[in-house]
Amino acid sequence: MKQHRGDAKSDGGYRAGFACFVGRPNAGKSTLTNAIIGQKIAITSSKPQTTRHVIRGVLHRPDGQLVLVDTPGLHRPRTLLGERLNDLVRATWSEVDVIGLCIPADEEIGRGDRFISGELAELKATVLAVVTKTDLVGKEQLAKQLLAVSELADFAEIVPVSAVSGDQVELLVEVMGRYLPPSPQLYPDDMLTDEPEHVLIGELIREAALEGVRDELPHSIAVVVEEIQPEGRLTRIFADLYVERSSQKAIVIGARGARLKEVGTQARAQIEELLGTKVFLDLHVRIAKDWQRDPKQLRKLGF
Repeated sequence: MKQHRGDAKSDGGYRAGFACFVGRPNAGKSTLTNAIIGQKIAITSSKPQTTRHVIRGVLHRPDGQLVLVDTPGLHRPRTLLGERLNDLVRATWSEVDVIGLCIPADEEIGRGDRFISGELAELKATVLAVVTKTDLVGKEQLAKQLLAVSELADFAEIVPVSAVSGDQVELLVEVMGRYLPPSPQLYPDDMLTDEPEHVLIGELIREAALEGVRDELPHSIAVVVEEIQPEGRLTRIFADLYVERSSQKAIVIGARGARLKEVGTQARAQIEELLGTKVFLDLHVRIAKDWQRDPKQLRKLGF
């Protein structure tokens, strides 16, 4: 792979730049981002295709600053939303210094991995292979997977990690840092993410709404945070959850509103942690018919 902006090891000094993890859906990208930043900033769910917004996490180190950009998984688009997500992914890739291609240790390399590594070969960024979920396999299977990954493409480095156990996460950060360009600090010391709060809050609500809904609703829930009103130690938040059909609305609300109440409780706890205040959360479920296929509604819902 081509190295970007000079050799990483050539000079000491401060380095700062942008990196992102890519891979097919559910390859462990968001979990890894969270493990590195040490705070829940990218939505994680057992369902593939849940990250929608580009959320950046900033890791501050004495010798540099690693800015992580979180992208949705690249996939074969079936809807206009899918196409927009893919465009967003490619736009992000073209602007970063280091890319970590995530490949799970417990799954054979598939067509999706080959497709993505082919796309990455065209870029100027340094590409690393990150073999994720190493906690799920034994040494022998891991060795086999590392060999298979090394044959997939010409990666600058291959790093096996487990975001869950934390194994080698620190090493991965060091390796990524080596390939960042020499640069002054990009973000102030106290900054963890540059996403506006309402986007993060929307993602936390959306994550809670997806949790436990085992039906196929991954793309059918959009959250719009209408208003955030800080009142001293309390923050009032009014948000709408949009689904495409009344049958989905019934699923999200649940029998006698029990499901929605649960969503509210779970999201509120996460938001209180994020904001550091007590939170009053007002949620409403609304129907936006077939919003994923309608450009006007996509714009309204922030895509």
